[in-house]
Amino acid sequence: MYQEERLEAIIDYLRTEKRISIEQICSIYQVSRDTARRDLVKLEEIKAVIRTRGGAILPSAHHKIRDYTNRLKHVSAEKERIGKKAASLILSGDRVILDSSTTVQACAESLSEEDCTVITNSIHQAGILAGKRGIQIHLLGGELQKEHGFLYGSAVLDKLANYHVEKAFIGLVGISEHGLTIAHEEDGMVKRRMLKQAEQVIILADHSKMEITDFFKFADLSEIDIVITDREPSENMMTVLEKNHVELLIADTEETG
Repeated sequence: MYQEERLEAIIDYLRTEKRISIEQICSIYQVSRDTARRDLVKLEEIKAVIRTRGGAILPSAHHKIRDYTNRLKHVSAEKERIGKKAASLILSGDRVILDSSTTVQACAESLSEEDCTVITNSIHQAGILAGKRGIQIHLLGGELQKEHGFLYGSAVLDKLANYHVEKAFIGLVGISEHGLTIAHEEDGMVKRRMLKQAEQVIILADHSKMEITDFFKFADLSEIDIVITDREPSENMMTVLEKNHVELLIADTEETG
């Protein structure tokens, strides 16, 4: 496991358990105590955790974790599986929207050189797709959010309004009975416009996003068609999805080959 993958795994563990010890890191991820300490030092440097005597806890500002996760160069195994499953839904001739999330980035990385057209507001997605010969890329121009590499603002929204696509692939921070949410309003406004321009809206969300409600709501569950995730949600979440006629796709371990 690469360090970036392990750091994200530690963050996922903390989201559930709230604290982790050096011993637990060594046991769970099969690393030495020195490696475990270095991991926690790295996470503390970017303010993703608060180090304690013998371990770490989450900071009170939970959005810091999401900021770091979005900066990881390597997506997790769960996101890779979800991205590959999403890419399999893109057919030759399709016109699709890809947003700026890291899970959707995994979709872009898995996309074969199909004859398709991609509209995106992500400079990362555009860069990945530029090396795939069969794909036409429309990069939406606007104000650049430097830390996360996405374009936003009125110019992006106005341009999006002129497109009609078969599918939109959207990432998020939380999905719950309260709807689809994201940490930043400017990002949410773009996602809201993206899903309105698509015949089919496909949400990419790993298990850590289930039953989470964040700062800005950009859509209701009734506005989406499919959720792709890496494991079966809770019974309550399954009921909520069924009530809103949302189809659930599970990306199994076989998806990564």
